[in-house]
Amino acid sequence: MRPAAVKMHIDNASRQYATVGGQQRTSRCFLLRRSYRDQNGRPRNETLANLSALPDHVIEALGKMLKGATLVDADEAFEVERSVPHGNAAAAHVMASKLHLRSLLGPPCRDRDIAYALILSRTVRPESKLSTAGWWAGEDTTVGIDLGVAGASTDEVYDAMDWLISRQREIEARLAARHLCAGGIAMFDLSSSWVEGSCCELAAFGHSRDGKRGRKQIEYGLLTCPEGRPIAVEVFAGNTSDPTSFKTAISRVRDDFGIGRLIMVGDRGMITNTRIADLRQLEGMEWVTALRAPAIAALARDDGPLQMSLFDTRSFAEITHPDYPGERLICCKNPFLAAERARKREDLLAATEKELEKIKAAADAGRLEGAGKIGERVGKVINKRKVGKHFLREITDTTFTFRRDQEKIIAEAALDGVYVIRTNVSADTIDSAGVITAYKNLKYVERDFRITKADDLDLRPIYHYLGNRVRAHVFLCMLAAYLTWHLRQAFAELTFTDQDIPANDDPVYPARRSAEARSKDGARHNSELPVRKYGDLLDHLSTLDRQTINFSGQRIEKLTSPTPTQRRAFELLGAPVPLTLQ
Repeated sequence: MRPAAVKMHIDNASRQYATVGGQQRTSRCFLLRRSYRDQNGRPRNETLANLSALPDHVIEALGKMLKGATLVDADEAFEVERSVPHGNAAAAHVMASKLHLRSLLGPPCRDRDIAYALILSRTVRPESKLSTAGWWAGEDTTVGIDLGVAGASTDEVYDAMDWLISRQREIEARLAARHLCAGGIAMFDLSSSWVEGSCCELAAFGHSRDGKRGRKQIEYGLLTCPEGRPIAVEVFAGNTSDPTSFKTAISRVRDDFGIGRLIMVGDRGMITNTRIADLRQLEGMEWVTALRAPAIAALARDDGPLQMSLFDTRSFAEITHPDYPGERLICCKNPFLAAERARKREDLLAATEKELEKIKAAADAGRLEGAGKIGERVGKVINKRKVGKHFLREITDTTFTFRRDQEKIIAEAALDGVYVIRTNVSADTIDSAGVITAYKNLKYVERDFRITKADDLDLRPIYHYLGNRVRAHVFLCMLAAYLTWHLRQAFAELTFTDQDIPANDDPVYPARRSAEARSKDGARHNSELPVRKYGDLLDHLSTLDRQTINFSGQRIEKLTSPTPTQRRAFELLGAPVPLTLQ
């Protein structure tokens, strides 16, 4: 008679024993048994099979099934529904949170959420607003769903831009309070970007810094702290002069930021004599700029104070001159710059001579006649490389001769590598070496322009037509540049950035890369991990995905295991990889 209830289980009957030689061994024994009670109610076990020959994982699976678990095929029960790039947006979000960027923009609202998403998107994927809105709505990023902007319409995006530009003054004032201090240094420079279309109200023909001749453009001035953090930006019509934009920057510093004493640093085209006259009228405003070439030549002429003997023992010297009352003139000579200018001048002269020889040959052979026609051809060649002042020319109806003006060339070469910085900042505040360093730090503004326009944020070209939308686009890019500046600093270890720039004994000489940086350049590897360009690092971070997994009807979200580089990137940010952008 069969028992009424039968329960099967696996019994581990393995035992240990000692051999004759004293070694401890295990006798493996797994038995499949059933438990029941006999007619008298006493518990009994019956061995059904010896499972000892089966692998451990099969025995384990059988044991789970006997306990009531259901085993399913992994391919059928486990499904990755989607895998979305997450790491790059997460890195930008972590840094933005450390900078309190959302609270910097303004109070919580729909417009702020969209503006914040626009800044993050511009940082990791610089595209048009329409493309960005489509990116949010798709399944290619976690930005849209996590920040609640996946369904944002085009009108909402433009409304957020209008809201952002309405808060520009307040946001920039907060940035200035963070990074500019009274009596400190601020850097200012001007750039431009061309405009697509013909309806933009700010577009005008002007000096193109993009080399896009014959294209209308807009101009914008960028104010930064000494280290290069973007603080404020102002958009101008495309034909605005540098001095006019600088005057606007001064007004912003004094009126909007409430800073009464500041040292403004700008190049010689920005801070002109006229602007210096204006600055003299403003109490507490000091400046650092440079002289133009004619003014330098005037100082060096005859028995002027600028003589080459100043540089016999040092590469810089400080002088004064009655034409610059109350100012210090720091004269510098950079031998590396001198060699480069000499090389470039010779290349330009040689290239121009080669083309002039062709014109001379045509005139000698009678293929080119008439002083007017010959002069027109010569003018095109001379103006092409801007070296006409170095050639003496004679043109008749049938002949053309030319030669180099050696006296002018020698006179110009004597000042190769020489530049003069002018400032009204007292020596007690900044010494000569400090003034030189402050002026050379304008390179950080140029770096910001490069990052904003081309390398990382793709500001140009401008597609907006309305003036406020153009201003909002440029301001949005400036805020993204602010975020990018901090990301680049944090990720310096994983990129080719030099983290240990050696101190330069002579401020005039160009900076040198450290031995550690040169090692990274050659090996493309730091002591532990490969190094990449900043953009390539963001691309690598984007491969850290957030996956939605369906396991037997249960949906879960998990991050892919980070690579060593991805793990180190978030360690440098001081935070774990967030599952969501919240």
